Amino acid sequence: MIWTIIGILLLAWLLGFLFKIAGGLIHILLVIAGIVFIIKLIRK
Repeated sequence: MIWTIIGILLLAWLLGFLFKIAGGLIHILLVIAGIVFIIKLIRK
């Protein structure tokens, strides 16, 4: 489940970066996804 969310956010970030769509929001969501991923790795 987490891998799907990270994949979708990464794809949205790339599309936002290429087409300048909601750039700030996508970057914030990507950072949040990265933090959640790191927390999940640490807690395993």
